Amino acid sequence: MSEIFVLLVPYFVLASHVLLVFVVLAVLNRNSWGKQVHEYINKNAFLVGFIIALGAMLGSLFYSEVVGYEACVLCWWQRAFLYPLVLVFGAGFWYKQKWLFSLAALLALAALIVGGYQEISNLTGASVLTCTDAEGACSKVFVKEFGYITIPVMSVTVALYILVVVWVKKISRDQ
Repeated sequence: MSEIFVLLVPYFVLASHVLLVFVVLAVLNRNSWGKQVHEYINKNAFLVGFIIALGAMLGSLFYSEVVGYEACVLCWWQRAFLYPLVLVFGAGFWYKQKWLFSLAALLALAALIVGGYQEISNLTGASVLTCTDAEGACSKVFVKEFGYITIPVMSVTVALYILVVVWVKKISRDQ
């Protein structure tokens, strides 16, 4: 079962990148062809954010606890910023507090920075930070599909999705 998961996830991530580009284009064109996408995300922002965050949390736990990939220090930092999003969006879904979008944006931005840093470090081989894990797990690339999909790219993808959800709520309040 875990082999199938490891095999299929990069395909889902690739499809999610296509979807992310479509969603961004739809939001940019919210006054014409993208209106329905924009309105759906705006109306269901807490639920959409919750599903994205929960999927990311379960996926990362599956990679580390079931598949056995060692989470490095940078991975743990990304988790520290992304895991609370499940609670933030869950609370927002329940209590409808709009200020939670600001908190979600800060957490997603922090995860984006750490994930982006780790991916750049992996690509260039240069890192300002030293990895404290055994055998330099921060530079280990457990997944690399389609020439660019790695675990840090997956984390960055989640952060970008969360930021798009927050962006939709922000521009919807401005209209």
